[in-house]
Amino acid sequence: MNENLFASFSTPTLMGIPIVIAIIMLPTIMFSHSNRIYNNRLVVFQQWIVQMIIKQMMSIHSQKGRSWTLLLISLIIFIGSTNLLGLLPHTFTPTTQLSMNLGMAIPLWAGAVILGFRNKTKSALAHFLPQGTPIPLIPMLIIIETISLFIQPMALAVRLTANITAGHLLIHLIGGATLALLSINIPTALITFLILTLLTILEFAVALIQAYVFTLLVSLYLHDNT
Repeated sequence: MNENLFASFSTPTLMGIPIVIAIIMLPTIMFSHSNRIYNNRLVVFQQWIVQMIIKQMMSIHSQKGRSWTLLLISLIIFIGSTNLLGLLPHTFTPTTQLSMNLGMAIPLWAGAVILGFRNKTKSALAHFLPQGTPIPLIPMLIIIETISLFIQPMALAVRLTANITAGHLLIHLIGGATLALLSINIPTALITFLILTLLTILEFAVALIQAYVFTLLVSLYLHDNT
């Protein structure tokens, strides 16, 4: 119980060398690929999930927006797999690092915004000043809308980081409490273990939901600018 709660979020090293890149690339091994006409159940299930996500997420986009389909599908698979990777014992979750999440959010947001200013300049500028705004409020509204625009990638990254970090901390705390209660009160320890099991199941759902939410918000930013 004297262990640092945030020790599991520190960057792992091997012989003093950071191994984050190797850990990030590890989930790609979990997705099998086959060129056969008749695939196995795992490949068929993966293809069904990808097709369902494409149908739900890209149906609202124009032709230009649909050119981002491969990027968005790769993004949701990457975030979901790395989130699930962190639920395994003695592993590291890259998406608990705010720097990494900002590294994903800022380029995608910037690409969508630049695309909007390039293809829909008048519409993009109109977002800064709603129609019918009183003249005295124009400077204030422009400042507020500009701040809200630039805060979007930060909100994306902080939301993902906070949700994944909070779940891991809860699992760590309840797991430590369960071990401590085993030598004090076994019935209470069993109840705590049941809570830990339910929380772990919830974290599996949160890991996938957060991947979907992150990608969906990027998709909505793209939709507003195409």
